[in-house]
Amino acid sequence: MQLEVISQTPAQAKFKTPLLFVHGAWHGAWCWNEHFLPWFAERGFEVHALSLRGHGKSDDGAGIRWHSGADYVADVEQIASSLATRPVIIGHSMGGYITQKFLQEHNAPAAVILASVPPHGIIEFVLRYALRHPLKMLRALLTFDIYQIIGSPQLTREAFFSDTIEAAENQRYFEKMGQESYRAMLDMLLLRLPQPKLVNTPMLVLGGEYDNIFSQAEVQKTAAAYHAESHSFAMAHDMMLEPGWEQVCERIIIWLKTQID
Repeated sequence: MQLEVISQTPAQAKFKTPLLFVHGAWHGAWCWNEHFLPWFAERGFEVHALSLRGHGKSDDGAGIRWHSGADYVADVEQIASSLATRPVIIGHSMGGYITQKFLQEHNAPAAVILASVPPHGIIEFVLRYALRHPLKMLRALLTFDIYQIIGSPQLTREAFFSDTIEAAENQRYFEKMGQESYRAMLDMLLLRLPQPKLVNTPMLVLGGEYDNIFSQAEVQKTAAAYHAESHSFAMAHDMMLEPGWEQVCERIIIWLKTQID
């Protein structure tokens, strides 16, 4: 599988362990390249962000609706195993789900999940969204086309961003969003939920106080399931793009310094 990977090498390496970033649904490697990749590279990390199959410039866009969570885990392992040193895995939203599933089967020195799918899956999000937009959710489920959930600038803002984001910036991000896998949604809903008892990797769990996708209660449940440190920020779902993203990076690096070389 030919996968898009955006990488940055620090001018002066300060850490032996690289970071591998995994995006969420409808996104691609681009979302990490806006802020996180240059920020961590400037501080001495070798950093990489992949676009999962069917996303960004990666192969197999035509079959994206039927890619499974296991397929996405295989994509992460393909890139992780190509690096000289096993990386820290940092996953956002669906990428957090993929990170959890990845750690059930593969080793990593540490992991960070941001605004992540909780171990009990996305049922609460689906119900909340269906109450707000019943016809859109019904059409998405009946047509196997879940792009409809975020398929306008207004819906993208509602799902991912706080009211502080500029309209032009929201539009720019909306235009980068793509289709997502219906099969992966079913995996996150019921078919292949994470199994925290199979994971021993140290983990940091981060969430947004104004997240319309996953609630603060779900963030706390996720942290409890992994016996992990957690922290929340005054921001919405797309924590890597929201104003205040620097605070998230700073929290991550403080924690990483206690976990890796």
